[in-house]
Amino acid sequence: MADVVVIGAGVAGIQAALDLAGHNIHVHLIEREPTIGGHMAQLDKTFPTNDCSMCILSPKMVEVARHPDITIHTCSEVESVSGEVGSFHIRVRKHPRYIIEEECNGCGDCILICPVEVYNRFDAGIGVRKAIYKPHAQAVPDIVIKDQEHCIECGLCYDVCGREAILREDEDHERLIDIEAASIIVATGYGTFDAGNKTQLRYLAVPDVITSLEFERMINASGPTEGELRRLSDGKPPRSVAFIQCVGSRDIAAGRPYCSGVCCMYAMKNAMLIRERNPEVDVTIFYTDIRAYGKGYEEYYERAESLGVRFVRGFPGEVFEGNDHLAMVAEDTETGEVETFHPDLVVLSVGLEPARGTEEISRMLGIPRDKAGFFDVADRKVGPVLTVKPGIYVAGTATAPRDIPDSVTMGGAAAMRAYLDALRAG
Repeated sequence: MADVVVIGAGVAGIQAALDLAGHNIHVHLIEREPTIGGHMAQLDKTFPTNDCSMCILSPKMVEVARHPDITIHTCSEVESVSGEVGSFHIRVRKHPRYIIEEECNGCGDCILICPVEVYNRFDAGIGVRKAIYKPHAQAVPDIVIKDQEHCIECGLCYDVCGREAILREDEDHERLIDIEAASIIVATGYGTFDAGNKTQLRYLAVPDVITSLEFERMINASGPTEGELRRLSDGKPPRSVAFIQCVGSRDIAAGRPYCSGVCCMYAMKNAMLIRERNPEVDVTIFYTDIRAYGKGYEEYYERAESLGVRFVRGFPGEVFEGNDHLAMVAEDTETGEVETFHPDLVVLSVGLEPARGTEEISRMLGIPRDKAGFFDVADRKVGPVLTVKPGIYVAGTATAPRDIPDSVTMGGAAAMRAYLDALRAG
């Protein structure tokens, strides 16, 4: 049976790979990060059930790692694509990990002894990691990676590794892998809007103005604060938190005229988590419109209100820094009242945008992008995973902002299309 290539190992790509492997189709799962899992691995809970995100995702990640019909290529990117449906040729560039993957057992002794600390991108920059590290405790594959850019070659990790699994800079190099496949599924996920572009909101200029992803890592028990809500300026727990919606969504001036779809819901989720864990904290959500469109989402909104989350229909014009708190003025467009607010912590609900590298993959595969920059589909109603190129399918947030259930559904739909191609190719 012919193979299938899945580009991107977030939850949509993982679902596609598992569905195909379950039908005895061999899958090459290509991921540029050191671990599979995508953005979902960074989240604490999922809406509207508030289930543990990793409790859902981690078993799928482990199943992928153990499945004999799935080959994982981490630290890898697609270099070129040629051919047609039934006989694609994909060249993959695998970046050096500076680890002998078959020898590393993920014990972590090298991490403990490493003297270098740098900002941890998995924790959205509010935590630190070592120069040799695992992205997170449940990473798949469960092995380390050496950050050669920040490594000082002190040699301590080489000495402590009894399996001699760590390589020096001149001992590991990029290499090319050639794959033949019947079809390709693109599930490259999304990026997040750079809140620094909205200078009036003072992101990066004021430490207590953070993004929604930074907040997700903060309230996660495996995050840098071990789930404790803290201000980055002084480490104190905030007495009030404000969420500002549509930062990088529904904003023509910022080049993001579209709604990101999930921001209302994840802000409500995080607001409810605050109220449930710290009922003494005041929480306000500043919104443009509440878009609770999915199953159980309206009830979720009502639950947030019942927990004491305040909703103000308005967008603060600017965030100011005070002595012990922040200040901002907003008009509630439902009442016409203009109020001054003094939150201790401001969370910017950043919108979703095309993932880094989307334009390059679009060029390589010969599939167009829509006006927002996401991969375009043949027909959003009757062909939501089809592209103009036979044998190439798209899934998840690579096509548009969407939630986790929709992404999983699209991954499965794309897998079945690819399965038919593999059957025809033999």
